[in-house]
Amino acid sequence: MNDLVQDALYDVIDPELGINIVDLGLVYGIDVDEDNNVRITMTLTTPGCPLHESIENGVKHRVREIEGINTIDLQLVWEPSWDPTKMSLKARKMLW
Repeated sequence: MNDLVQDALYDVIDPELGINIVDLGLVYGIDVDEDNNVRITMTLTTPGCPLHESIENGVKHRVREIEGINTIDLQLVWEPSWDPTKMSLKARKMLW
């Protein structure tokens, strides 16, 4: 189920950068328990990100579309802080 959740998160696009949150390196962890309750640990590019609600809602909406998912617990963390080295090579190529 972890793979299904991660695959779904590729569909969540950061509206400012136009790149999915997985390739941006914003997703730090995905845990799915035996009851299909999902806990996603992630960050944003900056603590004051003006579009944080859009991204959070996108994550919850997309994961909710996966059949069998029960609860979704989205944990925003600021440590470790995000920096461009967390991006995939694909994301880096898109920005530079």
